[in-house]
Amino acid sequence: MRGYPVASSWRLDVTVGATAGLVSGLVLLIFTLGQGVMATGFLTLTPSGGLGQHLGLAILLGATFGAIFRYQPGSYAATFSGGLLFGLLWWTIASLTIKPLAAGRAPTWSIEVASEAFPELIGDLFYGGMTGLAFYVAITLYLRASPRPEPAPAPTQGPLKRVLVLGGGFGGVSAAQRLEQLFAHDPELEITLVSNSNYLLFTPMLAEVASSALDAQHISAPLRASCPHTRFHRAEVASIDTSQQKMSLRADSTTPTGALSYDHLILALGAVPNYFGLPGMEANSFALKTLHDATLLRNHVIGLLERADVELGEEERRRQLTFVVAGGGFAGTEVIAELYELVRSALRYYPNIEVGDLHFVLVHARDRILPEIGPELADYALKKLRARGIDFLLDTRVSGATSECIILGDDTRLPTRTVVWTAGNRPNQLLGELPFERNSAGALLVDTSLRVRGSKNVWAVGDCARVPDPDNEEKAYPPTAQHALREGKTVADNVAAALRGESPRPFRFESIGQLVALGHRTAVAEIRGRQFSGVLAWLLWRGVYLGKLPGLEKKVRVLLDWMIDLFFPRDTVLTSSASTPTLSETIGDDVEERTL
Repeated sequence: MRGYPVASSWRLDVTVGATAGLVSGLVLLIFTLGQGVMATGFLTLTPSGGLGQHLGLAILLGATFGAIFRYQPGSYAATFSGGLLFGLLWWTIASLTIKPLAAGRAPTWSIEVASEAFPELIGDLFYGGMTGLAFYVAITLYLRASPRPEPAPAPTQGPLKRVLVLGGGFGGVSAAQRLEQLFAHDPELEITLVSNSNYLLFTPMLAEVASSALDAQHISAPLRASCPHTRFHRAEVASIDTSQQKMSLRADSTTPTGALSYDHLILALGAVPNYFGLPGMEANSFALKTLHDATLLRNHVIGLLERADVELGEEERRRQLTFVVAGGGFAGTEVIAELYELVRSALRYYPNIEVGDLHFVLVHARDRILPEIGPELADYALKKLRARGIDFLLDTRVSGATSECIILGDDTRLPTRTVVWTAGNRPNQLLGELPFERNSAGALLVDTSLRVRGSKNVWAVGDCARVPDPDNEEKAYPPTAQHALREGKTVADNVAAALRGESPRPFRFESIGQLVALGHRTAVAEIRGRQFSGVLAWLLWRGVYLGKLPGLEKKVRVLLDWMIDLFFPRDTVLTSSASTPTLSETIGDDVEERTL
C-alpha cells in the first residue's frame, strides 16, 4: 500500500534545525577560512571566540530557526526564503543593534552603518539560506523514510449538514479555519465561505499601502489557500431567506449566480463607511477599507504631486498640495502620518515643490485624537505629529465636501483635492433585510454565545454584531480585529456544539492592547495596561503585526519591504494612467460600488 510522510513534530523541527545550523556554520567557516579571512556574518558577534563558541552559536541559531519556522510539506521555496529572512533578522539584531551597544554606542540604522556591515549581511544571508534549505531537505528525507498507510478514502455521499460563512474578514476566516480543524475529515459536514474579494486583508497595515511603504499584495492572503478545506465563492450576497435557510448570490450588481442552502449561518459581513448623510462626502472623499481604496489613494496623491510640480495657478497649486483626513481615531491618525511620510519622501523628485507648500490637516470632532487609548499617549501622538507640521482641527465637525474643498461645521471651506474619510463606519446594510433585532448603529444583537437573538441557527461576529460582555451585559466588546479573530474561533466551537446537541459557551476575551503607528519610526502602544511610546512602541507595532500576518511568505515580503523603506525613499511609480485633479475623475463609478 502506498504511504505518505508522517507529520513533523516540534522536537524534530528543533533537532533538525540545530543540525542544519551546525552544518551551515561549518560550511561558512570553512569557506571563509579558505579565503584567508575570519568568517563573516553571525560569527562576527564573537570575533575572538574559539571554534566551539562559533559552532555553538550556529547550533543555537539553527534550533531557533526550526522552532520558529517549522516544517511545511511542499514549501521548500518558502523555507529557503524563511532562511534568508532569518539571516536578515540576525544581521539586524547582531550587526546593527548588539554590536553597537556592546561598543557603547546607540544603534543607528543608517545607510552608512548598513554599508559598513554589508559583508556581514552576505555571510548571514548565506548561513540563513543554507540552513533553511538543509532543514527542509533533511526533514523531507526523514519523513519519507517513515511512511504510514494512507487512510481509506472518504465516502462519496453528499454532506448531511452545511455551515455557511458570509464574509472574508478576520471573523469569517477565523471561523472557517476553526471549523476546518474540527471537521476537516468529516464528510458529513460541508463548510462554505462567501466573500466579494478572494483575499483576507490585513487591515492594520492598509495605511502603509496607501503611503507606498508596502506592496498591496503583501498584506493580503488568498482565501482559497487560507481555508483549503472550505468551499469558496467569490460573489456578492443578494438576499438571505432565514425561513427557508437559503441565500442567493450574484457575481456582480446585476448577474445572479445561484443559491446556497445552510443548516447554520455565520454572519461576518464587516462594516462599510458611514457618511452620516453629509452632502458630497461620499462622492468626494476616499475611504480606506480595501486594497483598491489604498491603491487609489496612493495613485491620487502621487498624481497630484506630478500636477502640482508644473501647476502655474497659485490657488490651484495650494489646493493640490493640501491633504485632509476626517477622523482622529486609529485609522485617521495613521493615515495622516503615512501621507506625510509619502509626500515628504517623494519631495526630492519634485524640484518645483517646497516643503512650505505642503499642508496636512486632520479634522476631529472631539477634543483629543485617539480616544481609544489613554490621554497621555494621545497627547504624545499629537505633539509628535504637530512637530512635523501636521495641523489638527479639534472640536471641529465636518458638514460636507465638494471636489474642491471640505466644508467644516461653521461653514468654513478648506480648499483641497484630497479628503480621506475615516470618521465613521456602520455594519453592512444587508443586515437590515434580516428579521432580527439590531441596535441603533445597525449591528445585530447576539447573546453571549454569539447566536443572533431570536434565532437557533444564525450567528454573527465582528463589526456586524453587538457582542455583549458576559460579565457585564450593559457593555459590548469593541469591533476590533483581535476580538473578531477570537469571536470567529468561539462561534465555530459553538456551531460544532450545536451540531452535537451540546450547549454553547459564552465568548470571553480581555483586550491585549492597542498599537498606533505614527510614522518616522515612532508609535504609541498600550499593552495590558502598560504604556509605550517612541522607537520601542514602533518596534512593538512592527513585531506584533509581523507575527500576526497570515503565512510565512507574507511575513518575508513585508519584512523586506520594511528593510527597503529604512534605506530608500518611497516608490512614486503611478500604477494608473489617470490624471487626478478630482476624486470623481479618478474613480469614476467606484462610489456606487461602495454601497453594494
